[in-house]
Amino acid sequence: MLDNWLDQLLDDVAPSSDHGRLPFGHYRIHGPGILELTPNQTLPDARACVLSAAVHGNETAPVELVGELLARLEAGLVRLGAPVLILIGNPPALRAGERFITTNLNRLFKRNLTASGEEPDRARTLMAAVDDFFARHATLPALHFDLHTAIRDSRYTRFAVEPFTEQVTTESSQWQWLSRAGIQAVLHQHCHSWTFSHYSRHYHGTQAFTLELGRVAPFGDNELGALRPMRALLEALTEGHEPPGAPANAMHFFRVEHELMRQSEDFVLCFDEATPNFNEFCPGECLARDAKAGDYVVGEHPQRVVFPNAKVEIGARAALLVVEVAPPA
Repeated sequence: MLDNWLDQLLDDVAPSSDHGRLPFGHYRIHGPGILELTPNQTLPDARACVLSAAVHGNETAPVELVGELLARLEAGLVRLGAPVLILIGNPPALRAGERFITTNLNRLFKRNLTASGEEPDRARTLMAAVDDFFARHATLPALHFDLHTAIRDSRYTRFAVEPFTEQVTTESSQWQWLSRAGIQAVLHQHCHSWTFSHYSRHYHGTQAFTLELGRVAPFGDNELGALRPMRALLEALTEGHEPPGAPANAMHFFRVEHELMRQSEDFVLCFDEATPNFNEFCPGECLARDAKAGDYVVGEHPQRVVFPNAKVEIGARAALLVVEVAPPA
């Protein structure tokens, strides 16, 4: 049954059946970690929803959140009223408790991807699953929430990353939903980044966000109580209802001003490894030293650091530097 799907995936056990009934619809398993829920009746406010988790295998809170949603669906506590595609991004890394096996999956979602290996192959499988799902439900508004947890503490524990696009988010309700769901900050990306949420936004024109829902922790150690408002949002979307909102200006909004890239083996970040996301640095502070790119020093106004990681591959992003901006009108 559906309540065993995640356990079987974690145990690397094939399900006995690839389809089944739900109280208000049915499900089909398209492959490892690829589960589609289809309602008996699609409600007028329904969207075609993609919910992805464990694109990084050590980020377990979103998997537990998805597990709660599925259990409540199967128990009839949530009435399925919208098509939903649930994706567990990197099952081998999830089983290993590692961020990835060979390379960062969340940099590979690009249609002309030519790389080979476990993560590139998985990226192609996930992209195809999203393409097929949105094609089957082309008459519905589309939405993709890619659920993550950050590898470090943050001054804003739960925050959203809006992928880069030439078109701004036009639905003010999106910000209101996220505010009601406990999101405290929003980061607008400044360029193509080839993450999973960016894939849906760039190629399908969907509303899509990467949602950081706390800090990385092992299974059983996550503070799921803090994610009840997010679960309520996911349940409303799964039921095909218009989710409740809250004032968007309760959140802080940021835009990326600079990317710190690791250009050489001799690269260091010049601040403590435990520095939280959104920590602010003053003008004149040196943030990074690289044998090829040189030093990076904060300019005339303060900048905040997000996603710092000195151990990325050469040529990869080691940190984002952001500044606060006004909330959307």
